[in-house]
Amino acid sequence: MRPARIIAAAGLALALGFCGTGAWTYAQARGDDGLAYGRERDAALADGRRALAVLNTLDASSRERARAGIRAWRAASTGPLRDELGRTEPRTGASARGTVTEAAVTALDPRAGTAKLIAAVRVEVTQAGSKTPTTDRKRLEAVLARTAPGEWKVQALSAVPVARTAGEGDDR
Repeated sequence: MRPARIIAAAGLALALGFCGTGAWTYAQARGDDGLAYGRERDAALADGRRALAVLNTLDASSRERARAGIRAWRAASTGPLRDELGRTEPRTGASARGTVTEAAVTALDPRAGTAKLIAAVRVEVTQAGSKTPTTDRKRLEAVLARTAPGEWKVQALSAVPVARTAGEGDDR
């Protein structure tokens, strides 16, 4: 056999080996529970971040804008929280814009469709008639539920207390 044919046959065998290995790896990854769990966690985190930003934002410069903000709150929530937010009366007044600066999923049950998320949120509040916003930082814990279309929505929301450091708040 000629050296060129030997090299070509070796190259073909090597290419077939790479293709076979790639196909086997792909088949293994497709059915990987860890990969599916990671995708679900990432989806819960992304939807939860978006929902928390919406739930900390309200443009109350007019009743119509406040009403639209409350509709957005209801769209980002589910269960009793959604019902409670739906009873909110739109009023003009201070406006707020929330930005999630950090967030993490602390618990996830893909079978039950529930997750817990903790987040740090920066809220810029602008009082009616003012142009300068004040900034507030919040730490929140949200319970998320996966809805029928597969979207994660906030089912419960609570503030996480901030631990005081030594010497802070000692006004005795």
